[in-house]
Amino acid sequence: MLHRVLPLLLAFFCLFLTQGPANAQAWPERPIRIVVVFPPGGSSDIVARVLAEALTPRLGQRVVVDNRPGAGGTLAAAHVAQQPADGYTLMLSNNAPITTSPPLYPQAGYNPVTSFTHISYLGITPLVVLSNLTVPARNMAELQAWMRAQAQPPAFGSSGTGSVGHVVGTLFSQQTRIDLNHVPYRGSTPMQADLLGGSIPLAFDPLPDNSENIKAGRVRAYAVTSRTRQPSLPDVPTTAEVGLPNLVVGNWLGLSGPAGLPPAILARLHTEVSEAMKTPMVTDRLTTVGIVGGEMTQAAFAAFVAEDVRVVGGAVRAMGITAN
Repeated sequence: MLHRVLPLLLAFFCLFLTQGPANAQAWPERPIRIVVVFPPGGSSDIVARVLAEALTPRLGQRVVVDNRPGAGGTLAAAHVAQQPADGYTLMLSNNAPITTSPPLYPQAGYNPVTSFTHISYLGITPLVVLSNLTVPARNMAELQAWMRAQAQPPAFGSSGTGSVGHVVGTLFSQQTRIDLNHVPYRGSTPMQADLLGGSIPLAFDPLPDNSENIKAGRVRAYAVTSRTRQPSLPDVPTTAEVGLPNLVVGNWLGLSGPAGLPPAILARLHTEVSEAMKTPMVTDRLTTVGIVGGEMTQAAFAAFVAEDVRVVGGAVRAMGITAN
């Protein structure tokens, strides 16, 4: 009896051992979703759509973008953290849901480090100090003089409470000792509409979201928050050049998934993303709008995120920014 049963037991045991790798090798078998924490039109959305287009032929399955804005990106991040770790739901991660918003939304329901598998670093973009055309200032010195002359603190828009624009606007206010009134929006696109329409005079926002309006002369750009001038806007000075050397802040972008992503899927994703980001189609399109690509190992990116949460998240707490 034993000599009949033993081969069956051995076969079942081998099948059990190989089932995990077989499933990983079969991935992906259906479309993959990249969740974006802001509405269409912003820098995260731009990168997600370019990346989705580049990854679709490489992975042999359609990669789609799913915009889920709200609560400084924490609604989308909590959604992704709760999904199965099977490689079919990913997130275009950035400062907002990972570093700046969690201190403002402690009940968001996720840990920015341990609730995710941080897969690939994609790049960074500076922010830009903007005004609409009703503001008479032509440079940063004139802009600050105009701000100080207003009877009430001038309003500035950002893509949302806890967004990097919110943080940079607060830092600007602290460093210049000029009172400003923050007006949060559900993404850059609705904020830009009000900026162009005159409802708000000022904005602090990622460069890619605003490059077309700047180049078309529909808004004024006073400075970019990078260490060097941007190739896409060479005439716009850096914050250091206009007397704000401590206002150097970037909005980093990455690809993340739920915690516990299988090693084989993680390795495949990291490799395919790294190769896709090097293609001329991707680099040209991102450089044009002011996104500087970059590459890290998966372990280095995970360490980068943990350090950013510690340093930048701590700074947000120290600044006293609230979600109200």
